[in-house]
Amino acid sequence: MTQIQFSYYELSLLELLKESQPELSTDIAFIKNRAALAAEAYSDAILNGYTHDGASELANEVLYENLHFSKHDTLINIIWNEFVDMVPQSSARELAIKLQPFVEPVFAKYLLSDDFAYSAEYEQLYTELTGEIVIWLAENGL
Repeated sequence: MTQIQFSYYELSLLELLKESQPELSTDIAFIKNRAALAAEAYSDAILNGYTHDGASELANEVLYENLHFSKHDTLINIIWNEFVDMVPQSSARELAIKLQPFVEPVFAKYLLSDDFAYSAEYEQLYTELTGEIVIWLAENGL
């Protein structure tokens, strides 16, 4: 079995992906590419006179770009908020993974961005997803 070595940025990104973007957590090419871009951003910033903290902030912007809004986390929040009597909190993550392919057409209707959760459309997405989860649970149970 081959073991893959990860850099600091790769490990940091992998941790976020496992928690909030599980569908990307096995995409090694994505992780390595994004981490390389972040390391380059850090190096360029240092060469341009940024402090370590400033360079780290720029590198993190590159590393986590378009990953702040999470479909997975959104589903978990809906399950916790709307289905607390039906779904144990400990099962929310597993259910969210099962639901994601079913609700992907709902997500596809929206232009998702890092700050989407703070937009006016978020409530509409939340409502539509809640309805789809009701349908999925009625058809599939837990």
